[in-house]
Amino acid sequence: MKSTLIKYSFFIIGFLFLLSPIYGQPNKREIQNKYHLIAHRGGVVDNQTAENSLASLKKASQEGYWMVEVDLRLTRDRVLIIHHDRNFKRYYGINKMVSEMTWDEVKELKGDLGNSVLSFEEALKFCQESNLQVMVDNKIDGFDSDLFGKVVALLKKYERSAQALMIGTDESTPFFTGKVKLSCTRQQLEDNMLKPGFNPNYYYLFSKNISKEDMEWTRKHGILAVGAINAWAFKSDTMLKDAQEEAKKLLEAGVSYYQIDSVFGSLFK
Repeated sequence: MKSTLIKYSFFIIGFLFLLSPIYGQPNKREIQNKYHLIAHRGGVVDNQTAENSLASLKKASQEGYWMVEVDLRLTRDRVLIIHHDRNFKRYYGINKMVSEMTWDEVKELKGDLGNSVLSFEEALKFCQESNLQVMVDNKIDGFDSDLFGKVVALLKKYERSAQALMIGTDESTPFFTGKVKLSCTRQQLEDNMLKPGFNPNYYYLFSKNISKEDMEWTRKHGILAVGAINAWAFKSDTMLKDAQEEAKKLLEAGVSYYQIDSVFGSLFK
């Protein structure tokens, strides 16, 4: 009788282990709560899914990412789009600069993975509907207050401005300071602290190398720290091994916000 009871108890425990996220594998919501993952180049990108595409944004949402990083560029007729490269040769096979084409021409392009170019507003609308936050990699040259004002207005329109992050440019920094949280190195942050009107909420530390001491420093000063693990930084033949080592160092330092290529998502599960 006692032996039967013990076997039955183990059966129940095993059954709960399989069914419950408390005892079994963590579910996507738990992963999202533990680590704030930012999907590099517009979402979950793979050999079936183009970067900065609607499909990649959808996959990021489905896989529980907190935020997506999108690349911001400008067409000839001043429409804001999300696209990484200066031209459309990769994915679309068109050797033309983004700045040479109008939005009417760009939106007719069809990529080799069935993708099309999204306007910045289309991407923001999807992110609002899917509860995805937004990191903007500003790839627009020069200074244009009217255009930059439109970027801020669109972030506000789609309720993405409160948590928005930006990888900025030297030219655009004066405009976006205080409007969108801007990426900085540790040295840039220390320099900014010496300037009148410094506010830690205006900036975030963004680096692939963040130490425990860096984390203690950012916590002391109320500054967000975001680690970066990007495929371009590694040799292709040792990419996964090198990324794993880099992730381990950042995790041990106490970093909980990460901008990553989606191929590295498993390192945080």
